[in-house]
Amino acid sequence: MVSKKSRHRDPLVIRTPEGLYCPKAKAHIDPWRPVDCALITHAHADHARAGSKDYHCALGGEGLLKQRLGDQQITTHAYGESFIRGGVRISFHPAGHVLGSAQIRLDDGDSVWVITGDYKRDTDPTCQAFEPVTCDVLITEATFALPIYRWPSMDQTMDQLFAWWDHHVRHRRTPVLLCYSLGKAQRMMAEIQRRSDRSVKVHGAVATLNRVYEKQGINLCPWERTSETNKGISSDLVIAPPQVAGSSFLKRFQPTELAMASGWMQVRGVRRRASIHQGFVVSDHADWNGLIQTVQDSQATQVYATHGETRVLTRYLNEHLDIAADRLETAFGIEEGIDQ
Repeated sequence: MVSKKSRHRDPLVIRTPEGLYCPKAKAHIDPWRPVDCALITHAHADHARAGSKDYHCALGGEGLLKQRLGDQQITTHAYGESFIRGGVRISFHPAGHVLGSAQIRLDDGDSVWVITGDYKRDTDPTCQAFEPVTCDVLITEATFALPIYRWPSMDQTMDQLFAWWDHHVRHRRTPVLLCYSLGKAQRMMAEIQRRSDRSVKVHGAVATLNRVYEKQGINLCPWERTSETNKGISSDLVIAPPQVAGSSFLKRFQPTELAMASGWMQVRGVRRRASIHQGFVVSDHADWNGLIQTVQDSQATQVYATHGETRVLTRYLNEHLDIAADRLETAFGIEEGIDQ
């Protein structure tokens, strides 16, 4: 339970078998089991699960949630606008993770708690930029909470991507970029669109989500969904989820050259284990500097770290920044293993 080490006598959020829970509001945050009321930070499957009676999310994220959850009761809220449940003022604030992602702020008049969900501090043309939220207690993700994780600029990464793409086209190989179909694929396509008139081919899973993004007015590069008729070497980049590596999907484009866009690509050993020759360091999560900056911006006197390298982050906050910090185990995970 979150409350055991908190400096606040009456914690707004506790840990239950269903997930993080605000007893006063009778609402769960990103529950991993069905509940009556679910406050959802974003539509990735480790945060948004079907079966609850009522869902609340940030305006702009409902399209992706419907793709994930199907026909569910979903209430949307504009960023920064609050609503009341059980005397608790609840609001959603931009997290910069994917389209419609949000931090959740809870205020009962005595203390303010913020649950970040997944977030990043880098610019992303496909979603609203992260906005710091001050609070008394911060529950932060810690996916890349090691000092080795410091993201390069997107300009640098895209220059590398274009050079790699052109090299393999010249050598008669189809360039294939593996990346998560929700968020990462659209971000890469938007970055391509900002810098060139190049087009791409996409896996069906990516195509479905592209349409949701485009309905929200997000500009992507020209794309077409791959089909059985798309055979032979392609000069277009093929964008697909990591699961297709080694599958029959790629055989139609042979010979192929695989690359992956992920924060994990900063670690050479991870690339080797994934049998990836080329990795592009692009993450939709905060790096080490972004995590520390977020904690400091929040002005929180108590921090809980979850989902990732929590031990290193909490020790650093306690020993170097004199901020009370503890680890918090949750079921939030890395949905597609290497792909973050």
